[in-house]
Formats: sequence, C-alpha cells, structure tokens
Amino acid sequence: MTEPLTVWAPAARTVEISLPSGPDDDGAERRPLEAREDGWWATPEPLAHGTDYLLHLDGGPGLPDPRSAWQPHGVHGPSRVFDPATHEWQAEHWKGRSSLGAVVYELHVGTFTPEGTLDAAIERLDHLAELGVDMVELMPVAAFPGQHGWGYDGVALYAVHHPYGGPEALQRFVDAAHSRGLAVCLDVVYNHLGPSGNYLGPFGPYFTDRHETPWGSAVNLDGPDAGPVRQYVVENALRWLRDFRLDALRLDAVHALIDDSPQHVLAELSDAVAELEQEVGRPLSLIAESDLNDARMVTPTAEGGLGMTAQWDDDVHHALHARLTGEQHGYYVSFGTTETLRTALAETFVHAGTYSEFRGKVWGAPVPAEVDTRRFVVFSQNHDQVGNRAIGDRPSRALTDGQLAVSAALTILGPYTPMLFMGEEWGATTPFQYFTDHAEPELAEAIRKGRREEFASHGWEEVYGGDVEVPDPQSPATVEASRLDWSEPGQERHARLLAFYRGLIALRHAETDIASGVRVDTGVTTCDDGAWIGMYRGSIAIIANLEEEPREVRVRGHVREVVLSWTGEATTDGETLTLPGHDVVVLRV
Repeated sequence: MTEPLTVWAPAARTVEISLPSGPDDDGAERRPLEAREDGWWATPEPLAHGTDYLLHLDGGPGLPDPRSAWQPHGVHGPSRVFDPATHEWQAEHWKGRSSLGAVVYELHVGTFTPEGTLDAAIERLDHLAELGVDMVELMPVAAFPGQHGWGYDGVALYAVHHPYGGPEALQRFVDAAHSRGLAVCLDVVYNHLGPSGNYLGPFGPYFTDRHETPWGSAVNLDGPDAGPVRQYVVENALRWLRDFRLDALRLDAVHALIDDSPQHVLAELSDAVAELEQEVGRPLSLIAESDLNDARMVTPTAEGGLGMTAQWDDDVHHALHARLTGEQHGYYVSFGTTETLRTALAETFVHAGTYSEFRGKVWGAPVPAEVDTRRFVVFSQNHDQVGNRAIGDRPSRALTDGQLAVSAALTILGPYTPMLFMGEEWGATTPFQYFTDHAEPELAEAIRKGRREEFASHGWEEVYGGDVEVPDPQSPATVEASRLDWSEPGQERHARLLAFYRGLIALRHAETDIASGVRVDTGVTTCDDGAWIGMYRGSIAIIANLEEEPREVRVRGHVREVVLSWTGEATTDGETLTLPGHDVVVLRV
C-alpha cells in the first residue's frame, strides 16, 4: 500500500494495531494509531501487501478492520492488507459495456461449478461467451460466515469471500471476462449486514433504531454521524468499480435503504459513480433491486430522481410465471391471466398506481412514455424466485420445454434488459436452495425454524400436491443439490433448449428493433380467451401459444419469413399462423 491504513472510530479514546502471527494470536505487540480529524485514526506508515493485522479499541480485543479487503481466516479472524495494484491487468483493450440492453447472466460462485471458486468459474466463461451473454452478474462475494452461503449475510463488505479465492481471484475473474468481451456486474448489499461476524457496531454508529428493516435496525444514513456511514457505502461501491474494474453493481433491496436526508444516499452514489465514469473513461452502471414500482429510481438526479441506470422489474416475472404455472398463491395473487402478462410486457409494471391484493394497498406509479425500457431488468427466473420457493425448484420442474421456450422468447426478445439465471439456458433440473454455514448452534437452529415457519403459511402443499419438507439450510447436502450439473448441456433435451437460447440471443444482437428500448404499448396483442400472445418489435413479431392445444393466430401484417421456431412445425399462409401447443415463433412481417 502507498497510503497509511485509516479507520473511523469516533467514540474511541485509543485505537491500536497488532500484527498477529496466526489467526488465534491476540497477544501480539500493539502499536497506537494517530488520531486525525472527525474521528479518524491512521497508522504512522503504510502496511505491506499481505500483512495480517487486528485493530484494538480502547485496549480491547482484536477486531477485523471495517474496510478489510481480505479475511483469509474467516470473518472473525485478522484482516490482511491487499494492494490492488499488484495485479497486472491483461485486458487493457476493454472499453466497458453499459447494462442497458445487455443480456445479463446471474450466477452464484459457490454452486456455478463443482469447485465453487472464481478461478473455476473462469473455465466456464467461454460457455457464456458462446451463449451470447453481454454481462455476468455475480451474486454477493463480500465475506460472510463459514464456507457456503448465498452471500446476502455478508459482514466484511470490502472483502472478497476467501473460499471463493479472495480479492486476487476476483481481479483474475474480471480480467478473464473482459478478455472474452464480457462485462461483469457485482451484487452488493448495503441495506443490512449478517448476524454473525458483524463488528461495525464497536467502531461507530453504523446502525440506528430510528428506522426498522426486515433484518432489524437500519443502516444509519440520516442520523447523527451518518456522514461517514454514507461515505462507507459510497466508497465501497467506487472501490469495486475502480480497483476491480467492474462494469456494474446490482444494489440489493434498495427500498430498505431508509434515508430522510435532503439527498438520498442512492442519488449521492449515482453522482459519485458518474464522476468516476468520466475519470476511467468507460460506462459504469448501477442496477437497483426495488419493489417500489416507481420510475423515479431510474430518473436522473438532475431531474429529482435517484439516478440508477436500471432497476429490476419483478412484475414481468410474476405475470409470466403465474400465467404458465397457474400458481396464484402469495404475491402471485394479482397475476395469472394473459391480460396481466400483456400489461407487464407493454406497460412495465402491473401495479402502477393500482391496488395490490398482496400488499393490501395501492402500489406503484405509471412509467412515463419517454423512459427507455432498457432501464428495466426482467427475467423468467432468478436466485430469489427459485431459491425462495419451498424446495428451491426451477420452472423446469413444472413446465414443458415448450413453455420454457416461450418464457425465454418473451423475456429475451421483449423491450426490456433480459437476465438469465445460471443453468436456465439449458433447462437445468438442479434446484437452487437456500443454504448457510453458521457455526453458532442457536443461530443455525433459528434459521432452520424461520424457513419452516415462513413456508408454512404460503400454500406450498397445493403447489407441490402434498406435504413439503423444507431443505435444511445448514446441511452440506443442500449445497451439493444446488450445484449445476454440467453434463446436462450435452444431453439431447437440454442441448435443444440451449441452441434455442443461443438463437434468441443472437437475434436480439442482430435486430435493431429488438434491442431498441422502445416501448411496445400498442405492440402486444392477445385473443379473447387468452390462449396466445403476440409481441411486435418493428418488423419482428414474436407469437406464443400459451396452451397445450394448437391455435390459429391472425398475424398483424404479412408474414415474410419464419426467423426462429421452437417446434419447427408452425405453418403460415402469410396472414394466419397455425401454432402447435406450447410453441413460440419469431416472424419477419
């Protein structure tokens, strides 16, 4: 490192550093840090790359650094100095890629490969490049307790989970992705920290009881001493984009970032990223997960918005899933008809200032016509919508291959930014279940109990046709069951679906009308009984039969060419299209 190590501890009378000889050494010689202004402390000189250290507040036990970049001994052990300049970047030609309109591919590092590491994931990047992916989205890699987990209980937000390979492995992964023309997005969690290994509290008022979230006390974004907490969040984001050369960040559950400040922390973050974008000379994107159904999220800060590049749109998923599966329990209660699916595809949100039965209130707001539709990320499955089902089953458990093809066509060729979830492209049959690896027996049992109780009231017996046994989050078998089976893409059934996905993505890249981001309000049609749906993107028409029986569809315009077909059995006389059951075709009209 070229700069001294600094730490914010405004209430401490003394802050010391020790250099332990091992993970259990808390008796190492301690040296004082120098007090600076506004509660900051600093080492007299920089620490060398690879140095292990602990921080001591007021003579107390050693604690990991709140901004530790490396926790090789786990989240409870000493921190290790990481100098990002030690990596020699190879993909210097990389000019960046915006998330707008990109084909995004979400993956979980721990279950994407048998090895569950970033280096092993590099070996599968050629598969993604051949698929046509533009941006790889990594589920959170910030250090969390134990070996295995989803990453949303991270506690060392500046560190890269050591079992994944640590910070050096993340740099290697990004470099390898860029060399293949793939952008990289990282999922980051700023709305809460996990329950085990969270040592921020002793250092300062990082949390407040002025607001509550589903995870307890909120992050202190607007109370006393909130400035350095906001700085902690903003500088964390800038560090990923600058030091690791990431192209985008996906911000988890931003509706839980409760901030009554004159400038919301998201707007502050957006402006800071815009400045960094100018400095590094490549596009940088911020993608918000928000359930507010409000385009203010993607409205520029200069116009009073929060300035996000894009936001997730769950309504498209809910409309598609409920229509194809027939499920209407829980938050699917307002979905399930073809007309609702038409609304989602044409108008972005189903709940746009309308009553939400699940929430019991009016929800959302209409999206202004001038908003680029590529600012909304849509999907037919993702880690939440699969992993938070009672048994973590994918749509492939309940849907035919034809229905999977319909889902793919409507999301990939629609007006929004499409995202795939790992293995979706070949109809993976492996589940993605919820798993943790907590050492504390009481915490482990509380999580088991919480999952059982959560699912008990969701009506899963009706969905699965009998009693449901929720997988044990702490069991190694749950992790193993969730690993992708890379033999599946070579099997005939899965290879056919994979080829169809490749065709859809190639078409999206080739056709300007498809990738345009132009709203399709008048370009989505259906029939009185809701058996089929048609989506028109300029000269391209996507027609899907949602039912098992063949259907005839009167095509808008004259059919000039069948560009892509799932069954290959659809016929047309130029005006009328006859579709087999659960089929989808792409036409040039």
